[in-house]
Amino acid sequence: MGLAEALQYPIVEKRLAVRAPWRHLPPQLWLMPLNALSGAGDRLAPPWPDIVIGCGRNSAAPARAVKRASGGAAFWVQVQDPHVARAEIDLMVVPSHDPASGPNVFHTLGAVHRVTPAKLALDSVRLAVALADLPRPLIAVLLGGGNRAYRVTAERIDAFAAQLAALADRHYGLAITPSRRTAPETIAVLRATLAGRAYFLWDGTGDNPYFGLLGSADAIIVTADSVSMISEAAATGKPVHIADLAGGSAKFDRFHAGMREAGITRPFTGAIEEWTYDPPDDTVRAAAEIKRRLALRAAAAA
Repeated sequence: MGLAEALQYPIVEKRLAVRAPWRHLPPQLWLMPLNALSGAGDRLAPPWPDIVIGCGRNSAAPARAVKRASGGAAFWVQVQDPHVARAEIDLMVVPSHDPASGPNVFHTLGAVHRVTPAKLALDSVRLAVALADLPRPLIAVLLGGGNRAYRVTAERIDAFAAQLAALADRHYGLAITPSRRTAPETIAVLRATLAGRAYFLWDGTGDNPYFGLLGSADAIIVTADSVSMISEAAATGKPVHIADLAGGSAKFDRFHAGMREAGITRPFTGAIEEWTYDPPDDTVRAAAEIKRRLALRAAAAA
């Protein structure tokens, strides 16, 4: 959605629901992708779009089906390498730590996203009352969770919670938001450790404060498991501290090394540091590349 918004074209968002047996199969085995969609989600039907943008592996088969149904007229953009139908994708937008390469690959430093200065400013105003009583400087804490690369151990969460409590004791304000992968046990530990201290923790009800926290914070702490959250935090230009977790992978290691070398992130050791950097403009650059390639295709067809 962030990439689509950066194009500044009219957008139609499709949320798809995949029925059995397709949802249990890899995309390359979806022989009739348009028939794989259930009525619980949106349908894909004419008129076909000028541009179709898919994100993630399971979107590849439906996006390819749209391109084929349009007679090749739809320009297919795929965010992240789906490892299928690569030759048919008009432009694949992938982070530089991904090994994908080729003439249809556009590399970004991190993930494309929806963070813009206007969105941060607007959501900061909306969140001002909820954060009014917290001390400053304000630290936004973005919590992820376990995934295929990282594990959230009890020992690490205990230590992390103690570090946050120490910040609160030094009169830093803490504004914490979990993600869908954040375990209830992690939230329970944070609440218990921070008891009696001033902090904000989103309980999942009401409007999501995520962009408001990014806009309001003086510095940001992000758990190491999420390329997206780290990329979104980096778009603010504010200090981004990475809270490490157990595990990791070669791909994540390349991503974190690239962000550190660019002067964007530093490890979170319990202290809040101050530094500056030029925020990456990955989403804007990717949108410009789409428009450039569309213009070349139009010129070739003229």
